[in-house]
Amino acid sequence: MRQILFAAMIGLAVSITLTPLLIKLFATRSLGQEIRGDGPASHHAKRGTPTMGGIAILIGMWAGYLGSHLIGIRYDAPGVSASGLLVLGLATALGFVGFLDDFIKLRQRRNLGLTAAGKYIGQLTAAVVFGVLALRFPSSTGLTPGSPALSYVRDMSLISLGTVFFLLWVCFLVVAWANAVNFTDGLDGLAAGAMSWALGAYVLISFWQYSNSCAAQPSLGCYHVRDPLDLALVCAAGAAACIGFLWWNAAPAKIFMGDTGSMTLGGLLAGISITTRTELLMIVVGALFFAEILSVLLQIIVFKTTRQRLFKMAPFHHHFELTGWAETTVIIRFWLLGGISAAVGLALFYGEYLATSG
Repeated sequence: MRQILFAAMIGLAVSITLTPLLIKLFATRSLGQEIRGDGPASHHAKRGTPTMGGIAILIGMWAGYLGSHLIGIRYDAPGVSASGLLVLGLATALGFVGFLDDFIKLRQRRNLGLTAAGKYIGQLTAAVVFGVLALRFPSSTGLTPGSPALSYVRDMSLISLGTVFFLLWVCFLVVAWANAVNFTDGLDGLAAGAMSWALGAYVLISFWQYSNSCAAQPSLGCYHVRDPLDLALVCAAGAAACIGFLWWNAAPAKIFMGDTGSMTLGGLLAGISITTRTELLMIVVGALFFAEILSVLLQIIVFKTTRQRLFKMAPFHHHFELTGWAETTVIIRFWLLGGISAAVGLALFYGEYLATSG
């Protein structure tokens, strides 16, 4: 628990102090966000706001994670783990893809960066490398960071995907979550605030898995997860880094996270869900992100089949803006929905434990 607090405090301190430095640096170099021409009219005033603030989140996560381990040496705490490094590696790789996208946008002075093919190639490459490595590095008890079994709250022993289908599943999860968070990042502070709820929930989930680990105390309801405590450190550092960034990203935003941040956070959700064996539960905990990408898919399907629009604009947070809701109203209500979904996910997680443990 002490290490979790250190990870959160360091992640928060680094993010909240680094972000204003990035604001000053990017503003000096005129590295400002371009705005979609077909977006809500109120958003055009945001043109020129510094972007790529996700760099602060990424550095804050790494600083919180590594800093907590350095402090932990004094208390003879376990060192870094394969699971923690793989999740942070995946998030960093996707963050680099997002950085390239942001950089091209800024360099070309347009709202289009990498091509869709370029983004998918980057995301899929990172996913395949992560998936292959996740099935390696067995612990003393034979557990690897990932498992070829499909998981809800724990592995479903009756549904084993095998190596090939596991890699395909990892690719799907990485691309889906990366784009889900990317679509959600359309209003000031929306994605950062919602991520704080989701990662906060996973601090509790992974710490509970550590407290009831089969490796430490085999019993009914125990969890076969390789490095649950280290994953709790990753989640704590990530949640705190998001909060530190949100201090400057809240409406009216002084900086945007850009694809650098949204891709990083999407990779974090995908990696955490795989390594904690909660791939399907993440749909509940991150229901807001799931709803955002679903709204885009539904908009495309309905328009292509009927030539009518299901929403005034997708992702559907823009729909509510165009119906007359103030931007801050949409943000706060969506934060509330994010908090509710995280709480429901925690309830389902604990309810399954009670049912399994008897």
